[in-house]
Formats: sequence, structure tokens, C-alpha cells
Amino acid sequence: MNIKFFNVALGITLAATTLSASAQKAYTHGIISYSTEMRGQPADVKQYFNADSSATVVTVGPANVKILTTAKHDYLAVLIDVPVASIKKAGIATPAELEEGMASLPTFTYAPGTETKTIAGFNCKKVVAKDNKSGKTYDIWITNDITVPSTAIPFYYAAIGGFPVQYTAFQQGQEASITISSVTDGVAPAGTYGIAKDFEKGSLADLNPGG
Repeated sequence: MNIKFFNVALGITLAATTLSASAQKAYTHGIISYSTEMRGQPADVKQYFNADSSATVVTVGPANVKILTTAKHDYLAVLIDVPVASIKKAGIATPAELEEGMASLPTFTYAPGTETKTIAGFNCKKVVAKDNKSGKTYDIWITNDITVPSTAIPFYYAAIGGFPVQYTAFQQGQEASITISSVTDGVAPAGTYGIAKDFEKGSLADLNPGG
């Protein structure tokens, strides 16, 4: 009886440990960190998010680029700050630019796989995403260890069924490989989701007048 009781107790303990390990962490706001490349140069990225907004801050050499978006996808602004060149410009997407940008993004059909692996401490499973426009496929690794607002997930992966940890990102016709290094509960510094008064404002086209 003692041995049987011990086995039952051990089973309950292991089950409780498993439940604890697999319990979802729910974020209402936080910071996603990762590294990538922009035009061949290494870039460090911090994405601040809450239920309403996202601010992706990219550091490339001497430049800081911030991309502001909303949960409704009705607003996009790109801020460029290069202190050594005294450049502070903000491009706010016009309705036409927003429409053009959304139209250029891929639309996916998903095929969940059976492969699993751990990435940055997250339990991940592979999903094959097929671009309905080009027919190209991408291996995306998602986790259900955490839940986040829609602002923390790339719009084109909204229906993938989890939080993308390792994936291909798309921006202005360019592809970039992303591997998330951490997700934390941090709060964005004051002013992160806005445009400071000392920025020169224009449209997105104004940021690159030469095309």
C-alpha cells in the first residue's frame, strides 16, 4: 500500500510539474527582442507592444528607426533618427500608402507539422506557411507557451495559431529571417508610441524622395 501510495503521489507531483511548465504566460504589454539584418547590416530590434499599439525600434549603426502601428492597422509611421547627421524625420503613411503596403504583403495558408524543438526557451512546433500569391513556402516555428495581443504578431501571421518565434518577416518587398531571443513584461518608455515634436513630418514617400 505504501508503495502504491508513493507511486500515486509521484504521479500527481509529476502531473502538477508538467501543468506548471506548460501553463501559458499571458502578456498584455511587453518587449520582444531579436536581431536581424537590414540591407546587409546587422540590426538589433526591440518591439514594444500593448493591446492598442506596437513600436518597433531598430538600431542599425548610427541610425535608430522606429515603426509605429496600431491594432486596427489604420496607422503606420516610420521615424528616422540619426544624431550624428542631425536627421529627425517621420513618415506617416497616407491612406493610399497604407493600402499599397497591405496589398504587397503575402497571404498564407497554413499546414501544421509534427516537428517540435525548443527555441530561446520556448516549446515550438513547425507550421508550413504557403504564400497564396507566389506559391512559395516558409517553415515557421510557433509557440503556445505565451499569449500576446495581436499587435505583437506580424499581421500576415495573425491566423497561424500561436506566437511566431522563428519566422520570415516581410517589409517593402524584402524578406528577413527572425529568431526571437526574449519576450519580457517591460513597459515602454514614455513617448515610445508617439512622435516627438522635434521630428520633421511628412508622408512615407517623403522619407525616400529619390525612390
